[in-house]
Amino acid sequence: MLLLSLVLAHFIADFYLQTDDMVIEKQKNLKKHVVHHLLMTAIVLVGDWIFQFNFENPLKNLLIPLIFIVITHLLIDFIKIKLLESTKMNNEDNMKRLGFFVIDQLLHIGVIILGCELCFNFNLVSYFQQPGGLGLMESVLFMFIMFILATTVSGHMIKILLGTLPNQLLTFEGKYSFKNERKETDFVHMGKKGLTEEYNYTIFSKHDLSRGKLIGYIERLLVLLLTFYSAYPAIGFIVAAKSIARFKQMDDRDWAEYFLLGTLTSMFLGIALGILLKVVLT
Repeated sequence: MLLLSLVLAHFIADFYLQTDDMVIEKQKNLKKHVVHHLLMTAIVLVGDWIFQFNFENPLKNLLIPLIFIVITHLLIDFIKIKLLESTKMNNEDNMKRLGFFVIDQLLHIGVIILGCELCFNFNLVSYFQQPGGLGLMESVLFMFIMFILATTVSGHMIKILLGTLPNQLLTFEGKYSFKNERKETDFVHMGKKGLTEEYNYTIFSKHDLSRGKLIGYIERLLVLLLTFYSAYPAIGFIVAAKSIARFKQMDDRDWAEYFLLGTLTSMFLGIALGILLKVVLT
């Protein structure tokens, strides 16, 4: 249970205790970011030290794993910041940014696993292959982790992959054309000439974009649950319903490609997490 608690604490500190400004200027706010992780990790380790070890050997069971996890977290973040600063990336290098993000998260989780193995004689393979599977509390913690992965973490990954799209595509409503005809008289030939000007207008709505984020969260949670229960055909209805709701916007090719990339990525993450949930809990 300690491993899952530490992973959950990491995600809470990384995605819920950080503001957007802290993420943008992470080097400037690195100390504050590390304090958040120190606090969350300390809460988990202190609780484990009290209830599992009955206040025994605080150096080995509390201080050493706390220092190890926090210091390595600081080093990973510092190296990531330096690599991002030294790597030349333009606005379209979204795959590189996504790669940095995924590797960063895998390294943090790997450090937590390593800390548990070094300090608490933890074995990852035997942990998930124990007879009877995970206990009740461990299953609850794992489901909480899956919830965060399917909502906030996946949403952040999709946001990185899609990049910053112009607001007119995010809020696109439709395109309209108007023609203005003006007639002029040619006194030389005593005839008439017509001049036609065409104006194209794009109409945008100003709706709250947080609704799109909420739709994505619900979409991936539904896909995760349907995958867990092997109800794969029902996933097609989610895609169909989403496409029908956005049918008018499909006239714009840029928006359609953006929509398709976001939807396919969301489906992929939801199905992958559903398979992982099924493998671990069944």
